[in-house]
Amino acid sequence: MSSVIVPYASYLRVYEPLAAFPEPERGHWARYAERSDLPTYQDELRRSLADLLPTPPVPVPVHESGDAFVVDVDGVLCVCPWRTRLRGWQALGELAEELPASVLDAVLPPVVRHQATRDHERWAARNPDARPWIRTSTWQVPLTWFVLVSDEERTYDKGAGTPDGEPPVLRYRTPMVQARRRVARGLRTLRDTVDEGPLIDGLVDVGRWLEEFHPRSLVELDYGGLVHVLPPGQLDGDHSAADVAEGIEALRTGDGEGAARAYARLVERWRSVRERRSAN
Repeated sequence: MSSVIVPYASYLRVYEPLAAFPEPERGHWARYAERSDLPTYQDELRRSLADLLPTPPVPVPVHESGDAFVVDVDGVLCVCPWRTRLRGWQALGELAEELPASVLDAVLPPVVRHQATRDHERWAARNPDARPWIRTSTWQVPLTWFVLVSDEERTYDKGAGTPDGEPPVLRYRTPMVQARRRVARGLRTLRDTVDEGPLIDGLVDVGRWLEEFHPRSLVELDYGGLVHVLPPGQLDGDHSAADVAEGIEALRTGDGEGAARAYARLVERWRSVRERRSAN
């Protein structure tokens, strides 16, 4: 296992209580949670990237992952399965919108993509209700994700500051019922005050995704590897969830200038992060 840090991905995860899983999967996760060597998000990302090194590359794992993230929520074991194979297919479908055709063909030849698409179609026919527990974003945290959480739920740990010590962490965790309530309130305000567009569409999409899970689930917004490319001072002063909440409240009360100020802070904060995506 490589120790190289992969810095560019952030995550939105749902941890469902063990009771939400049918047998025999429930038993598998109960036994899995007893392990002392549970993997991290960096382990997951390194494994995925390692599959792109062979010739031809392996864009989607041949077998579904049996790993998961595990947390204890007030004595209740909650599990977030990786479902790496499903997420790989979904990411592959989005890649054509991210890369020019010539670059895409060089990274993943058409024959490889075609085979992966056919595999997904056959799998989806057998698993029509499948959905991922994890959403991933590169070089940013989508603004719609911040609608789900509040600044009071923010945790920032600077870590040990050494290569072998604990890594820094910036994340939010909130009960599913709160996340759904905030999505509903945010959508009402946005639809009453702004035109239809990517912000509303994105919030509708994430709201529908949350409805797929057990109501006693835990929702986690994790900056993931972004904490390794942002200076500690910038992380310490990053209160994006508060800015999003302030902007939505300003829109609700008709304070256009207040909403514009909150949005300007967000744009300025995240512009420098997104620019790293095209850095050499």
